[in-house]
Amino acid sequence: MLRRRSFSTTPEIPNLYSFLQPTIFALKKTPPSTTNPATTTNRQTPKILTQDHITNLESTLHKSLVTNNTNEAWASFKSLTSNSAFPSKSLTNSLITHLSSLNDTINLKRAFASIVYVIEKNPKSLDFETVQLFLGSMVRANTAAPAFALIKCMFKNRFFMPFRLWGDILIEISRKNDKVIAFLNVFEESCRIAIDEKLDFMKPDMDACNVALEGCCCELESVSEAEKVIETMSVLGIKPDELSFGFLAYLYALKGFQDKIIELNGLMSGFGFSNKKLFFSYLIRGYVKSGSFEAVSETILRSLREQGGLDLNFSEETYCQVVKGFMKDGGIKGLANLIIEAQKLESATIAADKSTGFGIISACVNLRLSDKAHSIVDEMDAQGGSVGLGVFLPILKAYCKEYRTAEATQLVMDISNKGLQLDEGSYDALIEASMTSQDFQSAFTLFRDMREGIAELKGSYLTIMTGLMEKQRPELMAAFLDEIVEDPRVEVKTHDWNSIIHAFCKAGRLEDAKRTFRRMTFLQFEPNDQTYLSLINGYVTAEKYFGVLMLWNEVKRKVSPDKEKGIKFDQSLVDAFLYAMVKGGFFDAVMQVVEKSQEMKIFVDKWRYKQAFMESHKKLKVSKLRKRNFRKMEALIAFKNWVGLNT
Repeated sequence: MLRRRSFSTTPEIPNLYSFLQPTIFALKKTPPSTTNPATTTNRQTPKILTQDHITNLESTLHKSLVTNNTNEAWASFKSLTSNSAFPSKSLTNSLITHLSSLNDTINLKRAFASIVYVIEKNPKSLDFETVQLFLGSMVRANTAAPAFALIKCMFKNRFFMPFRLWGDILIEISRKNDKVIAFLNVFEESCRIAIDEKLDFMKPDMDACNVALEGCCCELESVSEAEKVIETMSVLGIKPDELSFGFLAYLYALKGFQDKIIELNGLMSGFGFSNKKLFFSYLIRGYVKSGSFEAVSETILRSLREQGGLDLNFSEETYCQVVKGFMKDGGIKGLANLIIEAQKLESATIAADKSTGFGIISACVNLRLSDKAHSIVDEMDAQGGSVGLGVFLPILKAYCKEYRTAEATQLVMDISNKGLQLDEGSYDALIEASMTSQDFQSAFTLFRDMREGIAELKGSYLTIMTGLMEKQRPELMAAFLDEIVEDPRVEVKTHDWNSIIHAFCKAGRLEDAKRTFRRMTFLQFEPNDQTYLSLINGYVTAEKYFGVLMLWNEVKRKVSPDKEKGIKFDQSLVDAFLYAMVKGGFFDAVMQVVEKSQEMKIFVDKWRYKQAFMESHKKLKVSKLRKRNFRKMEALIAFKNWVGLNT
């Protein structure tokens, strides 16, 4: 019932294996020799091995395999077979398995030559598992020719191994090496054997049928060959699946066979296939390749109608092919019109990232055509179409990835003006990209727009504050914080103000730090130990020690022995106050800090302040102070006694 396809006329052993010829493993006939026939006959006369010789060679072969002495094992095998003797079945399979497991070229060639020779001369000694292992080694070596040569040799010598044991392996090799047409030949021969010999185990499975069909439809592009595969499947009782119909749809669309497409659609319904995603996908690809773009649009819209306006779930590859096809003819208008018409059919409940517009624009982005995608949106506007959110999202994602944040921000404004609302994740990603590229103005604009419709602002707020801190822009931090301080969704806290004060002090901008401190307290945010530490360090850097004294007068009122109340008065804060006020010569305040630290049992390193005194006040005499300021004299004496300068 099947027309037999002849195998390729190329030699069954690829040129890769020609180094083995002439040997006992050669499948090709050697050309007639011009040498003396008698000499040739004498040279080729096989040596007759005694049973002892055979036993010794088998023993050597076994030991060589155990010790992984591959060359000796190969020599023993050749000695046996060249003299018309075969090792035992287990040794034969062990040798081929061993050679197949080695990844070097020469041993893979030996494995191939051995397995072909055994199939021709002594097939009963070969296990199916050994053939599988060899084919597996061909997959790993990514070599197709020996695998196909082996299968042809098996067919020729009626060594019928169940298709399930080798079919999938050969399919994998075919796909890796673009040998689908070669697989088609093997497929047809296996089908012929299954039918003629009535061997069900040689019948290919569904996957193999689809690979063969793919070769006919997508590579050969032959209607007759494709329909022949379908007929063969019918004879074998193999029911086509959705993928089978998809390949046929591609071929019929490519050839422009509308009647056959209609017939195919009816057959699918008859077979009970309600999900026609693959059918429409391959139909679209066929129309794209044939250049029938009106048919492409009509197919997409038709599929939407049949799906009741729900998402088509087409693959990214399908949308990319649509875009590439349209763009060849400058089809921006065509794509814009397609999206507009699709939106009219799509359900109101469809997710933004499941729409046809999203698929097409996303494909543009993936093909690095972001500007073309934006042109499609502009064309939709020009045509008066309604631009859904799904159309904008891929462009925003691309701008974000490319750090084109100014363009992204403008697009967000356009989206808002159309009454559409981005989600929190989109805003977060765009703001993060803006901060990374130091486009702070775009980040602020996006955040303001975000505040209009998003309930959760914490993530983007932290992104902006952290970015400004890293870029050392405290003035922008202060302006930003002042703008959103009363927004309950943000939850501004003392540590936010501390970050700004610390950044100003670190930059030597003490007046700005003081202004921020005043603004902080005016808004009733309670300063803590970190606030005062930053300010003290700022004053010390500027050598304005009187400012530290003013801070101490404020802090000492807030210090409480109860650690749960008042300010956290720890060793860091004590050290900062002591060092600054010793440098400034405010010894009365120094002793107040000392007293408070003793009261709260905080350790103080006296040596540091002794050194600070010697650096700044070495020439200060008690006798001079006695005449001017008795209280300061007492404080100086108390300090010197405390640090040990009077001993």
